[in-house]
Amino acid sequence: MLIAFKIIRQNQSSNPSVQTYHLEADAGNTILDCLNRIKWEQDGSLAFRKNCRNTICGSCAIRINGRSALACKQNVGEEIGDENNNNGDDDLPSISIAPLGNMPVIKDLVVDMKGFWKNLETVNPYVSTSARVVPEKEFLQTPQERSRLEETGNCIMCGACYSECNAVEVNSDFVGPHALAKAYRMVEDSRDSQTQQRLQEYNNSTSGVWGCTRCYYCNYVCPMEVEPLEQISKIKQEILQHQSADNNRSIRHRKVLVELVKEGGWIDERKFGLQVVGNYFRDLRGLLTLAPLGLRMINSGKFPLSFKPSQGTSQVRSLINAVQKVKEESISNSESI
Repeated sequence: MLIAFKIIRQNQSSNPSVQTYHLEADAGNTILDCLNRIKWEQDGSLAFRKNCRNTICGSCAIRINGRSALACKQNVGEEIGDENNNNGDDDLPSISIAPLGNMPVIKDLVVDMKGFWKNLETVNPYVSTSARVVPEKEFLQTPQERSRLEETGNCIMCGACYSECNAVEVNSDFVGPHALAKAYRMVEDSRDSQTQQRLQEYNNSTSGVWGCTRCYYCNYVCPMEVEPLEQISKIKQEILQHQSADNNRSIRHRKVLVELVKEGGWIDERKFGLQVVGNYFRDLRGLLTLAPLGLRMINSGKFPLSFKPSQGTSQVRSLINAVQKVKEESISNSESI
């Protein structure tokens, strides 16, 4: 079948433009196969990355029809299956190709990944060996300990999750889902001796785990099913278990939210601000920051003067207690293994 490939072309010093290439392709051809043929048969100036062609190296990650994916994994049939892609030039099925997001373009589909790698380095993604008492002895793990690392160990650093991350787009300090997925591998690794230090670093305001907006895009586009968001959530749980809420607003936010929902079925906004921002009246500076907002709410008639618990509060409380009990038992069982 004849396919219209709409490819974003760009140099560092020029604005992006769309160039259309027509190519005869089968449904089973990968997008990388098609890009190779376009480069070899039609336009040798087209720039893109590739290497293994077998979903191992992650080099060929690009945006295909608006989402980040591996060109060697996606095939033509999958990409033109959507009816929205069947209205290209002269009613031809079309596939749009663009460079990864959140990274500056070097040329065409090739992006500069320096920031991506720099953010990975900030989480120190290497196992510490300082805990070894006898350095010359092999450091063994049980099969259970090793199995906990398999999911994050599948990450091939393709950059798909980083490309789609909304938090990275609006917050240049956020290290990204790829880095935090690797970070959890270090937290969970039984050979590492710096867990507490790592949790303190990953707990650092919006540059760490609390910068995640939980948009789920990283899970959606990950070609290796690493599920970065799940790894970020696991780090948050570790932080909540090891850190005190007294001096950390992010932890108070999580804990106060749960406690208020248990108490009234939904959030009592009057208590929420005072307990989270004001730290139960212990943070005077935080309380002062609430004053302007409180005055605006009062003037606009939006300040809640009373609070009425929701119907079914007892059921909500029982459900939360049951979930917390299951988590505690799970943690206890994992520690005993």
